Amino acid sequence: MNGRAEYPTDRRTVLKGTALAAGGVLLGGLLGLTPADRAWAAAMPKVYTRADWKARNPRNRIEVRPQGPTHIVVHHTATGNVSDTSTSHAAALSRSIQRYHMDHNGWSDTGQQLTISRGGHIMEGRDRTLRAIADGGHVIGAHTANHNSHTIGIENEGTYSTVAPPDALMRSLVDTCVWLCLVYRLDPEKAILGHRDYNATNCPGDELYAMLPQLRKDVTSRLREQLSHLSRVTGVELTLEQLPTYPPAPTSERVATFYHGPAVGDLDDSL
Repeated sequence: MNGRAEYPTDRRTVLKGTALAAGGVLLGGLLGLTPADRAWAAAMPKVYTRADWKARNPRNRIEVRPQGPTHIVVHHTATGNVSDTSTSHAAALSRSIQRYHMDHNGWSDTGQQLTISRGGHIMEGRDRTLRAIADGGHVIGAHTANHNSHTIGIENEGTYSTVAPPDALMRSLVDTCVWLCLVYRLDPEKAILGHRDYNATNCPGDELYAMLPQLRKDVTSRLREQLSHLSRVTGVELTLEQLPTYPPAPTSERVATFYHGPAVGDLDDSL
């Protein structure tokens, strides 16, 4: 990606000097940060760490690249649309996904970088994800075949082929996308895609896929508010129009009868 807009606060220092800790709380406080740093950090939603949901250690060291992703890929887990919206259920879901990806698929760790439960709880997925985001880098995952090197994946609990996701999940999905777009300087209208935009799959389901245009609008609106706030605290006008352009994404969806693949392909060198 070339032509990134230059901002007073570099993306690698968005959360510099803070530590990501239990329950998505930023330890170390924000007192030592500049007003701009505090504004960037404030965009981070509550994210439960791997320690919170008692993740297993990955089999191998997870690859992290210094360049951030160019696109956010929205998935559904193709699991049941459960009524349990508790944090404990969200943690159990993350453990179940990790167990399947490691023991059944033979991967090093959970494939996606982030997971959102039907209760709206945001969970760290693949190892080192939160630290990589804080540094403006990218953990290579296993969620979108042949495009894992430049996409960050969000799994949304449930199956959304015929029903829409609950409001709590969608609110957290907006929050997550706003945060990622700010950290990585992504334009929501260009950067937010569904799994089926890249691979032949039903994922993220017809109903959730149909909601992506509104998701992009909601994220864009919130992002403009965040940039306006940053403009006030930095004294420099920052607008969405200053965000960079991206390599073209596919223009037509590819729908297949299976729910949730493919996640890795011939061009992927890290599982």
